[in-house]
Amino acid sequence: IAHTNGMASVLTTAQVPYSWEVTDFEPVNKEKLVIYELLIRDFDERHSYQAVIERLDYLESLGVNALQLMPVNEFEGNSSWGYNPSFYFAPDKYYGPKNDLKKLIDECHKRGIAVILDMVLNHSYSQSPLVQMYFENGKPASNNPWYNVNHNFTNVDALWGYDFDHESLHTQELVDSINSYWMTEYKVDGFRFDFTKGFSNNIKGSSDPWGSLYDADRVRLLKRMANEVWERNPDALVIFEHLAENSEEKVLAQHGIFLWANMQYDYKEAAMGYNSNLNWGIYKNRGWSEPQLVTYMESHDEERIMHEIFQYGNSSGDYDTRNPIIAAHRIGLNSLFFLPLPGPKMIWQFGELGYDVSINYDCRVCEKPILWEYYDEWQRKNIYDIMSNLNFLKTTYDIFSTDDFVVWLSGDVKQYRLTHEGEFVVAVGNFDVDTRSTTVNLPMEGTWYEYFERISMDVSDLSMSLTLEPGEYKLFSTQEFDWKVDMSPVNTDDIDAKNISFLTLDVFPLPSNDRIKWEVDLNTVQLFDLKGNLLNIQSDGRSMDISTLPGGMYVLLGMDDKGNLYSSRVIKE
Repeated sequence: IAHTNGMASVLTTAQVPYSWEVTDFEPVNKEKLVIYELLIRDFDERHSYQAVIERLDYLESLGVNALQLMPVNEFEGNSSWGYNPSFYFAPDKYYGPKNDLKKLIDECHKRGIAVILDMVLNHSYSQSPLVQMYFENGKPASNNPWYNVNHNFTNVDALWGYDFDHESLHTQELVDSINSYWMTEYKVDGFRFDFTKGFSNNIKGSSDPWGSLYDADRVRLLKRMANEVWERNPDALVIFEHLAENSEEKVLAQHGIFLWANMQYDYKEAAMGYNSNLNWGIYKNRGWSEPQLVTYMESHDEERIMHEIFQYGNSSGDYDTRNPIIAAHRIGLNSLFFLPLPGPKMIWQFGELGYDVSINYDCRVCEKPILWEYYDEWQRKNIYDIMSNLNFLKTTYDIFSTDDFVVWLSGDVKQYRLTHEGEFVVAVGNFDVDTRSTTVNLPMEGTWYEYFERISMDVSDLSMSLTLEPGEYKLFSTQEFDWKVDMSPVNTDDIDAKNISFLTLDVFPLPSNDRIKWEVDLNTVQLFDLKGNLLNIQSDGRSMDISTLPGGMYVLLGMDDKGNLYSSRVIKE
């Protein structure tokens, strides 16, 4: 006989408390913060807290000092990004028992890694008892203590689940209890709050469809929540996915809150070899006085840059950013103009290996291939090594946390200069697909070091003329820095020496008038004419319509999920 329906709880008495090994952890200073955003489901095929524990040496070697977990409190269904929360005081059962999560946090703390939880308090879904207790006509009832009857956004793309009423004292007490519980029971070090632009009841209509314009009520509510977090843990990291206009974000930053800085578009353009401007990823360029800006090249919400390079990368002559080795080299170039720059940074999982499977693989939120074998591919491992060393610089040497710096991050050749206690760092990189000449103005004479080539030089002429090959970069300093791991910059002239081989792809029919097909699922497919020009012909991964091409011979190149390269000739009648 069924005694209930819907969700039910099972209580276990006399549980043995988890015995914490680290009880006094403090996160690293914000200037040195390197965050790694991770979705447990797509990080290891076991989809568990324990699996992440067993990968912590990999993250420690990468040099990250904060692990940001996409939502782990109970959400609807099993396979999910987690932004459909239902129960706020329980870790999701899909990832393992609660003590495994505590063990993960404890093991992170033993390695000096803070743990940040992605917390969704803009909305929740229908499994939530808070929704169900006061619900009528398909919406929260008007007497629901926690929810608005209707969303304040009219933009349908900004509506998720049921909307919390953050003006309600009941909601505020709930929010404070949730945050307090996770900091106390699980010893988390802070939160990344999802879609904080929704924490207001002011109507966001067609003139402000994403709620980006300044909202004083929202600022008041968000400051209140942050203050309550700090009342319980003064060292807690409070991060907002806000992405609103700068005037509002500046006020929140001055209050001690970190703000996400989505720089995917310009870093993508930079890596592909097109015009880019990275200046907005620097907190001072926004008029902020403190480094509260968490800049990222990728996040869970953005298309993967390596995928973009393979699809749309620029080329000139023999230099093609879509070549796998050159593409990896471009990610290294990006990293030099990302990680060492002052202020917190965030890496999306496997960005350090040039993960190239599209965010829309199967569907946007669907499970993605877990490709740990990328670590064994030398050109991808080189990205990891470069990022590891750059993170080491950022977290070891104070000059990379200085507030005395100048950046020139627009144009084909980009530079920056850091100054701290009489020492200097100067970086220069050619983001073009052609050779460029430039001048680097060094601030002092004497001995300088180049980090990647491990050479020293005596400087007497402060105006250094350089000719940089496409994608070439340099890091000069007056202090000799150590490497954390041995590495060798990718030399694109050595492509042939690396024995890059292509598997044969059987294409049929040949010759063809209209559509060619093959039997392998390819993520990336490119068709070239015999002069090396890339033709903008679309593929569904197993076939391609060539009916509009003139008769002749073409070359098809492709890549599958595992990074295997394929080639075939194509003959159009």
